[in-house]
Amino acid sequence: MERIKLKMIRQNLNQIPQYDLPEGFSIRKFEEGDEQNWAEIETSADEFSTVENALKRFDREFGYDIESMKNRCLFIMNNKGEAIGTTTAWYGDGEGTNQDIGRIHFVAIKQEYQGKKLSKPLLTEALNVIATFHDKVYLTTQTTSYKAINMYLKYGFEPYDINPESQRGWDMIDEILGDE
Repeated sequence: MERIKLKMIRQNLNQIPQYDLPEGFSIRKFEEGDEQNWAEIETSADEFSTVENALKRFDREFGYDIESMKNRCLFIMNNKGEAIGTTTAWYGDGEGTNQDIGRIHFVAIKQEYQGKKLSKPLLTEALNVIATFHDKVYLTTQTTSYKAINMYLKYGFEPYDINPESQRGWDMIDEILGDE
């Protein structure tokens, strides 16, 4: 499948669907030193080719504001206390100056834990966090993440910032998802 970048928005944060984690899992917020956990999870989910590349991106995206990360970055923990999933309930513009809109940023679950009903609870918690700071939220995704897009649609996200290229991507998504 061709990878086309897409944006989605949820115009309000009322009535966020609530999902609980399966037994044996918990969610906690970012702590000092979690950069490594974040990089390992994102690399395992094929967001980056190496942990080193992921750490460089972490520094560029979040390193300037570790204090905000302590309130906005979430980790799913397994029953052994290992971080196996993450997302960030970040600022809309990536620089922390736009307080009106939040951003679901860098959603990832380690490959061996994918398909274990962890994504919805992680998204629920991230939206709950964003709702304490912002009135609406957006995210970026791509056509190859059509399963995640289906989940985002069920959470009330809609296509956003449509251009000819993204319209082609949305047409592909409509064809794949059909009447789901």
